[in-house]
Amino acid sequence: MNILLVDYDTDSRAGIAGFLREMGHHVTERSDVEAAYATYNAGAFSMVLTDIKMPAMPGQDLLHRITALPGEKADVVLFTNYDDRGAAVDILREGAYDYLLKPVNVIELAAVTERIVEHRALLRENKVLTDRFGEEVQAATAETRREVSRLKQVLSQIAGIDHVGFFSDQMNQLLRLAAIFHEGRSIPVLIQGETGTGKEIISRIIHYGDRITQEPFIDLNCAALTAGLFESELFGYEPGSFTGGLTKGQKGKLDVAQGGTLLLDEVGEIPLELQGKLLRVIQEKEFYRVGGLKKIKTDVRIICATNADLEQRVAQGTFRRDLFFRLKVGHIVIPPLRERTDDIIPLAEMFLRQFAEQKGKRFRRIGPSAADLLLAYDWPGNVRELRNTMELAVLMYDDVELKPLHLNLNTLEKVTSIPLDVPLNARMLDPHRFLLPATGINLEEFIDSLVHQSLALCYGNKTEAAKYLGISRRSLYCRLERKKATPKPRQLPTDAVNAAVPKE
Repeated sequence: MNILLVDYDTDSRAGIAGFLREMGHHVTERSDVEAAYATYNAGAFSMVLTDIKMPAMPGQDLLHRITALPGEKADVVLFTNYDDRGAAVDILREGAYDYLLKPVNVIELAAVTERIVEHRALLRENKVLTDRFGEEVQAATAETRREVSRLKQVLSQIAGIDHVGFFSDQMNQLLRLAAIFHEGRSIPVLIQGETGTGKEIISRIIHYGDRITQEPFIDLNCAALTAGLFESELFGYEPGSFTGGLTKGQKGKLDVAQGGTLLLDEVGEIPLELQGKLLRVIQEKEFYRVGGLKKIKTDVRIICATNADLEQRVAQGTFRRDLFFRLKVGHIVIPPLRERTDDIIPLAEMFLRQFAEQKGKRFRRIGPSAADLLLAYDWPGNVRELRNTMELAVLMYDDVELKPLHLNLNTLEKVTSIPLDVPLNARMLDPHRFLLPATGINLEEFIDSLVHQSLALCYGNKTEAAKYLGISRRSLYCRLERKKATPKPRQLPTDAVNAAVPKE
């Protein structure tokens, strides 16, 4: 997409232009409104980014000039400071597409750019529909739609943090904490959480902050290596240090991560005899290669992640107390998905749309019964399991609405009791293993729930619902007719009730 960027601040303009070019856009830079307007008239731009505050002429003048032009116009996005929010809202009414606060958050910039790409696709589609009907519509918009998909992939490759969902208050608090830790590179961070909660995602957010950086992000899985291999992988080794090593020696992860971030995943598995060396790296900012005598200074942010209870390991003597407290200077605990149920449905919807788009399926929403089932499950594999469940559902089925039959959840193994107010699902009704609540149930309500949910699952088709329940169509009809004929308690009119109340 051709973008015209107008900003008198050279550093700001260079940073924004570099990011947009990295995403694959063609960017033309100008430092004042007059030059920008002349450039706009001479070229073909789909998007204009301009600062409101400009030395000679304000950015909204460029907006007014562009909106006054005949024919198709570029989408204009304005930069503003916090003090100018009121003015920015007024400018939106005057025809601006959107506005961004300075300093510019690149994730927000990427999002608004992506929306404009989609907006331009719709404009092209409408134009083609006006001129011509038929196959030409898809041909005219296919390239732009591919561009939208490509931009999402580029952002994912740059940062590894696309399709990240923070919906609950708990996770938004963690996001704010990660932003704080991003500013303190010298502070080690310990991220604790069960498998699949998103520890690596949080570590990447700490590394990248609100911008895409060229500084390296290196990870090392401590559980996958023996003590000897871990030491050589982390610190590197000098020539001839051990049999089987490279003759020229090798740099370690600490060398590769210089100026950036090193993530030590499963830090609780580091051998006890090597924990002191890691502590030295964190405290003294220096290390020795295996077999080396030269002290090497290091400038690396250290992030450690674990699903283990390190306090318990300290008590057991398998993890150094001083290292534990040094790592806990920056501490993030990610709660399991079962403890933040507000995230389950939004995350599931996000994954459903993501995989439906990738695989060319029709899925657009999650049905009420499927949502109830997702909420009833305790997700031992956390967000990773939820993501895998949505991917499998999209792979195996093709529908507009996600239903319980699309979900491959072994709820019998996970749900110990089922509240009566949780809608029932066929997967939860094995007669030999189904656990009833200790407080008892209303059998009629239980059967009614089965009948009505079966009808909903079969889109009201009584024949299919009867097959689903394993009963005859006549039995189902009789059940429905009997319920329909059940007399309801007679309701007296309000005035009759009032008249019956004795007056004092």
